[in-house]
Amino acid sequence: MGFLPAQEQLKRLKQGIVDLVSEKELLAKLEKSVKTGKPLRVKAGFDPSAPDLHLGHAVLINKMRQFQLLGHDVIFLIGDITGMVGDPSGKNETRKALTREEVQENGRTYAKQIFKLLDPHKTIIEYNSRWFEKFDVFEIFKLCGQYTVARMLERDDFSKRFKSSNPISIHEFLYPLLQGYDSVALHADVELGGNDQRFNLLVGRDMQKSYGQEPQVVLTVPLLEGLDGVNKMSKSHHNYIGVDENSRDMFGKTMRLSDELMMKYYELLTDITPDELAKLKSDMSSGKTNPRDVKVRLAKEFVTRYHSAEAAEKEAQSFFEVFSNKGMPSDIQEWRTSPMNEIWICKLLVEVGAAQSTSEAKRLVEGGGVTRDGEKIVDSKLKFDLKPGDQFILKAGKKKFVKVVVH
Repeated sequence: MGFLPAQEQLKRLKQGIVDLVSEKELLAKLEKSVKTGKPLRVKAGFDPSAPDLHLGHAVLINKMRQFQLLGHDVIFLIGDITGMVGDPSGKNETRKALTREEVQENGRTYAKQIFKLLDPHKTIIEYNSRWFEKFDVFEIFKLCGQYTVARMLERDDFSKRFKSSNPISIHEFLYPLLQGYDSVALHADVELGGNDQRFNLLVGRDMQKSYGQEPQVVLTVPLLEGLDGVNKMSKSHHNYIGVDENSRDMFGKTMRLSDELMMKYYELLTDITPDELAKLKSDMSSGKTNPRDVKVRLAKEFVTRYHSAEAAEKEAQSFFEVFSNKGMPSDIQEWRTSPMNEIWICKLLVEVGAAQSTSEAKRLVEGGGVTRDGEKIVDSKLKFDLKPGDQFILKAGKKKFVKVVVH
């Protein structure tokens, strides 16, 4: 099967991106690919700093999938060497280095999870230890000679740390150089990354020029806000949807998204076209379509993609059973409140009358007796925002149901 025309490919690939360096170069590479029938080599690197992937990672993987569906070769690079250095992007202090064992184990987990999105028959998995373990001290000297300290300090986070006298370890300067050399080793035509990676990706272009290669095109995607709508999605903020999460939690968490954030998830995590997205927004704005139905559609799409269509239908049915009050008292208590920032789950349970004290609430949570819209809450330290328009069902124990409404 031949490639789509280069302009059509470009239009699709530009959806949901932040930076493209440069559009002219990408179009030229796509035109050459169409003419020769040779697919582009598209690289994205992932440092296995934690064992699980979440939908924040999936934004980038989804862009890889777009390239793959257009017929190009995608390289999922696991940074088992760079992961031990630790990417300093966006950090105001030196990151804790991971052990070789931690990185290798996390890398194996990543390699399994990505095939929920990518075609295993069309995906190249690489580890940068393949070339870096062969490096000797002279090659490190050559690599370091490609960049100056002044150039490194042009990077915003390094500059801020230097000006505020926060320590910068020498090995942190190595990270962008190592990532840049990955592109040399892989002869990458395109490198993808989050928009916080722009500096590192541009170093890759410089490295390829230094080693006599045609520079890669750099394409960045936005960082995805988590369920709280404020912080970047991460496990540390308890605002994530995991790629490997069970279907019940995945569906329930998606239903907690604000309407505004829901549309961003549609744009970045599904195959919806710009025209379809615009129509969806218009129908919601005019009242033609209920936002809850649009959210259910998104939740079903996630569960279908990461589990199965059968699981998606099952979770949708369970959700509607909860909201039609089946299995709950007909006179379910409603608790109305103004918006709040970072309310502690145990305090909320006391406020709504589901527990007599925070210690009782803590025991309920840790015992698995508390759910939010059918999703079990097990972290007794959990804090979350109550945003205008939020509605959800809290269940504590076997018989206590409270409908929380934020006005």
